[in-house]
Amino acid sequence: MQHYSIGTPGKPWGDEEKAQWKAQQHIQRSYNEEVLSKLENIVPEGFKLTQYGALPYDEARYPLYAIVPDTIDSNKPSALVTGGVHGYETSGVQGAIQFIESKLSDFADGFNIIVVPCVSPWGYETINRWNPMALDPNRSFFSDSPAPESALLMKFIDEMDVALTLHIDLHETTDTDNSEFRPALAARDGTTHDNWNIPDGFYTVANTPNPQLAFQQAVIEAVKRVTHIAPADENGKIIGADVVSEGVICYDKKALFLCGGMTDANYVTTTEVYPDSANATPQNCNDAQVAAVCAALEFIK
Repeated sequence: MQHYSIGTPGKPWGDEEKAQWKAQQHIQRSYNEEVLSKLENIVPEGFKLTQYGALPYDEARYPLYAIVPDTIDSNKPSALVTGGVHGYETSGVQGAIQFIESKLSDFADGFNIIVVPCVSPWGYETINRWNPMALDPNRSFFSDSPAPESALLMKFIDEMDVALTLHIDLHETTDTDNSEFRPALAARDGTTHDNWNIPDGFYTVANTPNPQLAFQQAVIEAVKRVTHIAPADENGKIIGADVVSEGVICYDKKALFLCGGMTDANYVTTTEVYPDSANATPQNCNDAQVAAVCAALEFIK
């Protein structure tokens, strides 16, 4: 167990500790340069860039955007691609942007596709899992959510009023999960933290009540051509969860208030890329995310 630099072990944080944590965060990269300026230039024909809100911490700095079809065709299945729910997970954001630029048009005839490439831009800029209130947006997808990242996305998708067949949420598992983010979580909640093995490779998280294993396996098979798949640990687990198929674990997404549980889509998966692998590069990680999205769409098609 590690002692975190903020708070008293065993005692949950109050406002003072949360303010102390926020004061330690600083801008490390530009959402405007790395996300917004790219999006403006890659909108394919038949799609438009739509602003669905702005984060209240700085509305001018953190407008929220999605790529949506010009018109929704009720005869087509609809798919949602989300990235950057955890802002520090770079390939979730850049992989979504690469998908928009390189592959979105290929699937436009068969699907209504909505892409939200960066759900948590403050987290993207500060390389953080949480938002400024020390809330994890990916545990905040519930009614009257206090996390604006989650609340605004839910409102937007609700107002789009499309019956989603697919939701793929793009994530990474990083070495900093053990060195920073899990110790911070334990400190915030006044609990103890045990390291788990960071899996070396790609895996997916299926939805426990409806795992759709053939669908998950199709994603794994496609990603294998781009990067290696995470093996189970000595206990047959990945991040503490049982491996149910090669590179596949399950979480109950609605019960945990995860982004992947925010819709009633029949096909749901969360990708997990491992950027800290000796065998990975940022481009390789983006390619893996794109391969996963394409495989998910191909499976449904």
